Amino acid sequence: MSGPISLEPGGAEQDTLALRLADVRPRRRRPRWALDDSTLAIRLPLRGPDEEAVSRLAADLADRIGPAVHPYEVAALLEAEGLTAGTIKERYGHPDLFSLAAALYERVPRTFPEPARGPDPWRPDTVRCLLRGVLFALPGLAYLLTAPLWDAGAHASALIVAGLVSWAWGQALGHRAHLRMVAGRREAALTLLVGAPAGAVLATAAGAVSGTVSDAAGPLILVVAAQSLYLAAAGVLLVLARERLLLAALSPLVAGAAVLPWWEPGEAARAGLPALALLATLAVTGRVLGSALAADPASGGAASGVVRPGPLRSLPYGLFGLAAGVLVLLEGRREPYAVIVLTVSMGPAEWLLYRYRGLSVAALRAAATPAGFLLRSAGILGLCLAAYLLPLWPAALLTGAAPAALLTLAAVLWTALLLQAFGAAWPSALVCLAAAGGAGAVTLLDAPPGPTAALALSCGAAALCLSACALWRLGRPAPHA
Repeated sequence: MSGPISLEPGGAEQDTLALRLADVRPRRRRPRWALDDSTLAIRLPLRGPDEEAVSRLAADLADRIGPAVHPYEVAALLEAEGLTAGTIKERYGHPDLFSLAAALYERVPRTFPEPARGPDPWRPDTVRCLLRGVLFALPGLAYLLTAPLWDAGAHASALIVAGLVSWAWGQALGHRAHLRMVAGRREAALTLLVGAPAGAVLATAAGAVSGTVSDAAGPLILVVAAQSLYLAAAGVLLVLARERLLLAALSPLVAGAAVLPWWEPGEAARAGLPALALLATLAVTGRVLGSALAADPASGGAASGVVRPGPLRSLPYGLFGLAAGVLVLLEGRREPYAVIVLTVSMGPAEWLLYRYRGLSVAALRAAATPAGFLLRSAGILGLCLAAYLLPLWPAALLTGAAPAALLTLAAVLWTALLLQAFGAAWPSALVCLAAAGGAGAVTLLDAPPGPTAALALSCGAAALCLSACALWRLGRPAPHA
């Protein structure tokens, strides 16, 4: 093909490219402007993109183009909008879909909006937590009702020993039951059905050994057995989340203690109301266990080693229970009313454990670096500790207790429970055992700096160690992911 190329001017012909082909045939006289068979006419498209139309399209789709990380995502969006190749050429002046997508990607700045926040998975049940705190303290009404019926000075040691054993056994059994809860409610009920009576027998035997020197060994063993049975049954109900049933079972105690300031119920009522509460608790526990045992058994995979942990896995929880019981005993032998305050505060303490986990998840979403999360985690730990300890300060002053000893003991218990909630049971158990051993040795030997100062110093050092351990273990994103 050879010959001149001419662009014919005028009107619509501006978009026409005419190629004149060489003609070997004899030439005829024709008008110079006319196209003959040797002329090829090609209609040209628009000479460039329609910037105004592209800008309008970018403005309309800006909220969906902004989060795109590649022009191909914009191309997929345009396809979803139904833009055809012909529309793209005629309306926007781009040769194809990917050209228009690249232009839109360059025009719209990148925006990455935060995803919508989901519900807090660690939102605490406020009523349940407060109720548990009350339930921890209500059994003390039985000692108030039966106080005239026994010699506290001679019999208290047996009840204390049995209580410490029950507390340690209950902590370990509760942990093991919660592990078995993964397999199913029936499996957890089986664990409690075997473990709770065994703990009651062990606690009764320990109390009986320490009380045989008493002249009233028979009645004392009966009281120790009643205490151990109640603690075992109450532990079952608390593990299976039947707090309201336990409260209903303790209503005779509440009724009897409520009338004491105005009416003397007599020996029969003082002994009968605690016995009635015990029988009601045992009956409710039997009913709850029976209902749980009637559930469908777990599948075959539930018998794996993960679902059936060894007893040693629950050992640190039992050791922590023993150490915590000793620390509370050392505080209670001087200020019994302070122990009541501390016992009731276990409900808010549990609520704050949930709040710590929820706030940590929120901090994990907001932090951009590990160092930033560590700072946020330290702030959350300090905030939760302050929220727990500050209300205990006026309570200590009202009960006449030394604020330092009570507050440091409360800090030890809360931080230890926090570590246990994340599976770090051995650090909390060992630190609490060391604190209980140090304060207990000073108290038994009557050595300086004295029982009160020794308890405050031991608990203060333990609280610092546990806080540092919590910050080291929980200041990383992994435990909260």
